[in-house]
Amino acid sequence: MKKDKPARTDELRPEYDLKSLEVRRLGSHRKGFGDGVVRIEPDVAAIFPSAESVNEALRFLIRITKSNEPTSQATKGDV
Repeated sequence: MKKDKPARTDELRPEYDLKSLEVRRLGSHRKGFGDGVVRIEPDVAAIFPSAESVNEALRFLIRITKSNEPTSQATKGDV
């Protein structure tokens, strides 16, 4: 004798419309998933409380690096 499956009640709120939801399938076309994600080591992550603070520190480092670049007019003999 087969057991009947219990009826499932829909707990999803009516304001959620999932009809336009696109499901990404597995396969070779998903090679780009996660591009642009940079993982940092736990010891570095412990210093920064948020992603914004990491970005701020990196932008500061970029500004310092660019401001310390030698000008194109300087030659080796000028140093």
